[in-house]
Amino acid sequence: MNTLKNQTIFITGASRGIGRQIAIACARQGANVVIAAKSDTPHPKLPGTIHTVAEEVRAAGGQALPLVLDVRDEKQIKQRIDEAAEHFGGLDALINNAGAIRLTGVENLKISRFDLMHQVNARAVLACSQAALPWLKKTGRGHILSMSPPLNLDPKWFAQFGPYTSTKYAMTMISIGMAQEFRRYGIAVNTLWPKTLIATAAIQYEVGGEQLMAQGRTPEIMADATVSILNRSLDEMTGQNLIDEDVLRQDGVTDFERYRYIAGDKPLLPDLYLDQP
Repeated sequence: MNTLKNQTIFITGASRGIGRQIAIACARQGANVVIAAKSDTPHPKLPGTIHTVAEEVRAAGGQALPLVLDVRDEKQIKQRIDEAAEHFGGLDALINNAGAIRLTGVENLKISRFDLMHQVNARAVLACSQAALPWLKKTGRGHILSMSPPLNLDPKWFAQFGPYTSTKYAMTMISIGMAQEFRRYGIAVNTLWPKTLIATAAIQYEVGGEQLMAQGRTPEIMADATVSILNRSLDEMTGQNLIDEDVLRQDGVTDFERYRYIAGDKPLLPDLYLDQP
């Protein structure tokens, strides 16, 4: 595997969860990491801010730039991406990790919550990628990676929470389009999704609490898969909807027990949009 040394990685939603872990994993390879998120001050329930993650990035061997970013604000997106690229002398990868979730059907979903999911999920992928494009074109081997699922049109994935599903699938469809559109610029565009539930604060507070977390893996598996993808060229991987475990198996990883949130032999819960084996 190559190294991300001196490459600049811009990560949205990087103050906790999967985004934080990706930031640390990139830092271990010597990357310049831009920690972009709304969490500038401590949250009463959720751990982590852009500043605490910046400290972890530096401790792991990377350069850090914490930036306050609301991915719903396209003017701020462009400002922050330009600021980051100018600070580090370029931009090599954009990780669209910020997300909003509410697993509710149409009948009981507030329109304001749907607007939030659409803006933070689908719209942000377009807005952030568009703003990053001028910089990514300059690098010759740029990457855009979005945390969204493969398209599975089984009606069961729409029956109970179709609004959320539509925003996550939109992220993937926009990415499929960008992979073709940006190929001529040497930019690889892919999506990544976990094979199993990932134990994060979003899952704990929005979905199922500690009991559900026990059936998941830690964010480290998504971070390791992300680093693997960023170390591959456009010729190796673009336009793909990838699964974390599959990516790591391609690298020869066979032991996935270390990624369990709680050690043991309790069956892991497949993530949304993936058919049961």
